[in-house]
Amino acid sequence: MGCGTSVATETQVKSEETDDAVKTPSPALTIKAAVLIQRWYRHYMARLEMRRRYTWNIFQSIEYAGEQDQLQLSSFFSFMLDNFTQLNGNGPDLISQLLDPVVDPWLDRETGYNLIPVPESYTGPRLSFPLSVSDTNALLSAFKEQQTLHARYVVQLLYETKNLLKQMPNIIHLSTSYTKEITICGDLHGRLDDLLLIFYKNGLPSAETPYVFNGDFVDRGKKSVEVVIILFAYLLLYPDYMHLNRGNHEDYIMNLRYGFTKEVMQKYKTNSREILQLFQDVFSLLPVATVVDGKILIVHGGISDQTDLDFLSSIERHKVKSALRFPRHSLEQLDISQSCRQAKRMRSTDSSRPGSSRSHSKNQRTPNQRKRQHRLSRQDSDASISSSSSSSSSSSSLCSPRTPSCLSPRPSPASPNMPHSVNVLQVPFLDSLASFPLPSPPQHEQEWKQIVDVLWSDPKTQEGCSPNTFRGGGCYFGPDVTQRLLLQHGLQLLIRSHECKQEGYELCHSGQVITIFSASNYYEEGSNRGAYIKLGRELVPRFYQYQVSRTTRKLTLTQRVRAAEGSALRALKEKLFAHRSELMAGFQQYDHNYSGSVSVSEWAQVLESVLRLDLPWRTLRPHLARLAAGGSVEYQSCFEDMGPVIPLHQVTPNMAETLFRYRTDIEIIFNIIDKDHSGLISIEEFRHTWRLFSAHLGVAIDDRAIDDLARSIDFNKDGSIDFTEFLEAFRVVHKLDSKDQQPNEKKHGEKYS
Repeated sequence: MGCGTSVATETQVKSEETDDAVKTPSPALTIKAAVLIQRWYRHYMARLEMRRRYTWNIFQSIEYAGEQDQLQLSSFFSFMLDNFTQLNGNGPDLISQLLDPVVDPWLDRETGYNLIPVPESYTGPRLSFPLSVSDTNALLSAFKEQQTLHARYVVQLLYETKNLLKQMPNIIHLSTSYTKEITICGDLHGRLDDLLLIFYKNGLPSAETPYVFNGDFVDRGKKSVEVVIILFAYLLLYPDYMHLNRGNHEDYIMNLRYGFTKEVMQKYKTNSREILQLFQDVFSLLPVATVVDGKILIVHGGISDQTDLDFLSSIERHKVKSALRFPRHSLEQLDISQSCRQAKRMRSTDSSRPGSSRSHSKNQRTPNQRKRQHRLSRQDSDASISSSSSSSSSSSSLCSPRTPSCLSPRPSPASPNMPHSVNVLQVPFLDSLASFPLPSPPQHEQEWKQIVDVLWSDPKTQEGCSPNTFRGGGCYFGPDVTQRLLLQHGLQLLIRSHECKQEGYELCHSGQVITIFSASNYYEEGSNRGAYIKLGRELVPRFYQYQVSRTTRKLTLTQRVRAAEGSALRALKEKLFAHRSELMAGFQQYDHNYSGSVSVSEWAQVLESVLRLDLPWRTLRPHLARLAAGGSVEYQSCFEDMGPVIPLHQVTPNMAETLFRYRTDIEIIFNIIDKDHSGLISIEEFRHTWRLFSAHLGVAIDDRAIDDLARSIDFNKDGSIDFTEFLEAFRVVHKLDSKDQQPNEKKHGEKYS
């Protein structure tokens, strides 16, 4: 018995020791498990961050490519104005009315708004001027309830705002000595919810809570009218405590593409033309900069190496109705024709001398040189759309015309008596160089350029100043440019907006430049936060972040990234589909064996050369195309899951792709032509406009194809085109999305049947 009991006891003790070993693993094993979990988590978060970053790059690249398209569209409008006086032979076309408007007689009268009747059935706010706090409160309440302010009050509000802005300088100077703090907000882009959230968190504008809104109040969002009306109302109520800077979207040509014009025309059908004209005038009168305590400069975009605040404060800003309308000029206006003729006489005298080497070189001039020489004899209208000015080698790509090649500055030989200056023109004369002062651009062009730079420019990490070719307008300015301007004017900080940032703000140039952006969820729900800055008397900026959200709070980080990534990839695939023929031609150049596949590097090279989006194509490849058995890319798979809403067999592939690519631009033009907002235009108007558009783009589409298309989309054969249905047919549909929707629709149908 004793022996058996002893054995049982030993067995029980061993079992308990084994259980303890299982329950309490060794420290080494614990550390190893923790390291593995940490490694997995870091790898997971790194991949998530990578997805978030390339999603952001896609959104931003497509946005900036759209701004380049906008410059092309504005160039098309200028092309129409410069080359065609009438669109349909029945009087001035609406594009010319919009771009070079003839003011309606009643718009000149201060009481023109009295001609707009307010029906008794109108239940919205009724404003009385001068405005009171009860009026602004009524506006806020009405807009929260989705009400629309009547056109009469909109027109009167714009009149009052216009009169007030006329009295304001180009650069507003503020002081923190009269208030505790100044709040600075960035782009809102028609996001009414963001504006209301700022007011809720920070307080309504008042003497105790002054604001600076740094431009881009309108476009992209669906409530641009409401946002700008609220801002103008508070400007009228508190002109000393509410300050508005102009942004690059306070521009009627930008409004054509990005939605504000369309929004006004939809909400105020009867008086839309007059209201748009008044908005155009008011936008051009907005100040372009604000200075706080003489130390902090606030502008919408940025600066360039040519920015001069003293000159900027003296220009007539209202003359620049649009930064996208290039000032028209000629050689006579530039005052260089005489210098050019003088240079030509010098060369002809020199070449007529026997044995002159220049006679031979003239005869050997290349065709390109002859073209440049011929170009001097006509107006330099094309050059007005070129990159940078001769007076500013690093200025914006929108800014100024190039100097003709025969007048380009040449570096003079180094001499202690004659220092080199880029403002001196060196003209060959016999065996030496004759010096002439380089002609400066006319005054109106210099004023326009100053405004373009402060509205459109972006900071960069590299030194110097260069044309902003990615946006298509303004310039990139480096830390040295920032430092120089701040020192020149005794400033210590530059606050700007113009760029969406994931956290709502960003510091660069060693903290001397702050970007502030106040429209949250700008690209997609959950894509970014909004932010605003508060400045006290110590002038130390404090940042406040927020995010308007109805659904984002319920989503995990992974779900938010996945949703934004999906939206970005859909937009990118549409871009690929719109450039299908160019991409296929590029792929086929590398596909010598007609195998339908190319290497990954060749695939990425073709995409970048055609789309020029500067994206990590190798990283994105799994989302855009599949690999063949040998590791090469099946390039036709890029387009498999996309297609048109309605296949139009009668439309040639070349024309169909052009329509897909320029669908937005065509919609803008059609909306302008549609005078009565009926959604219908005549076939003749369609033909004429499309021919102009295709001629300007250089798209090889013959007249017969245009006529066939016009007849095919005149569905009821009444001589008019319903271009809403027409444009819907040229919208890209993602086939995978439509497949996913069908089962969902079926489920919903079963649920509610």
